[in-house]
Amino acid sequence: MSTNRDDVKDFLVSRRARVRPEHVGLPAGPNRRVAGLRRGEVAVLADVSVEYYSRLERGNLSGVSDSVLHAIADALLLDDAERDHLFDLARAANASPVRGLRRSTTPKTLRIGLQYALDAFTGGPAFIRNDRLDILGANALGRALYADLFRRAARPNLARAAFLDREWADAFYPNWDLAADQSVAILRAAAGHDPHDRDLQDLIGELSTLSPEFRAKWGAHDVRRHATGEKHFVHPVVGALDLFFEGSRLMSDPSLSFLVYTAEPGSPTADALRLLGSLDATDRQAAEADDSRAHADT
Repeated sequence: MSTNRDDVKDFLVSRRARVRPEHVGLPAGPNRRVAGLRRGEVAVLADVSVEYYSRLERGNLSGVSDSVLHAIADALLLDDAERDHLFDLARAANASPVRGLRRSTTPKTLRIGLQYALDAFTGGPAFIRNDRLDILGANALGRALYADLFRRAARPNLARAAFLDREWADAFYPNWDLAADQSVAILRAAAGHDPHDRDLQDLIGELSTLSPEFRAKWGAHDVRRHATGEKHFVHPVVGALDLFFEGSRLMSDPSLSFLVYTAEPGSPTADALRLLGSLDATDRQAAEADDSRAHADT
């Protein structure tokens, strides 16, 4: 596993390489040997010395002030997720060195009230996941959307499915590369926020060992928030689904996210969701009837 210094160095270097001089009002010049900004240019933009910024980029964020972190973030044109990640890395660098990995305190099962909240949403798939991308619970349409995954595990993990079950993932995601990038960026942000989560580190180690694609994407040091946007799937039963999603953190447990998927009214996706719900209800009724007959026979 990489150290905090490694993560800081790689993150800052990768963000600096991404920023073109013209993006920040500097002349590009014909003889530049680096794709992005030079260290000295970042230092000037952040109003710190070149020596001090070089120390930070070598991975040493010990004692750095919030004002300097904000200045570096502004110089590197970091978005909100990247800015939060930089501050998470700084907090980890200044934490007690004796603190070790610990098992996650994320609940293994949902409170009944949360499951009722999921079940009450019938307009589209809804589910609750943690920052490791484990699905802890879903409504009926959510379970129907990820039916193949729920058949294999009570708590399917979306990152593990994307990278280690490629037959399913390649069929389910019309743009696997984008979906995989998003999964890795969520895990990278989670690892920066809680570097001592043993379950998360175990997952990252497993994926790094078994998937060359994951290793390559993990090395990009991209991070993202997963709050709103669009999702595109190809369901094995009802076909293409073009969905909007909204996500929010639970006030009772900020490590959990509540996500809902909706379709444009009157769209083919809305029709497909109605069909998926109808088929799922029929399957569940048949399963319940089989259970009742089995109990009667017993």
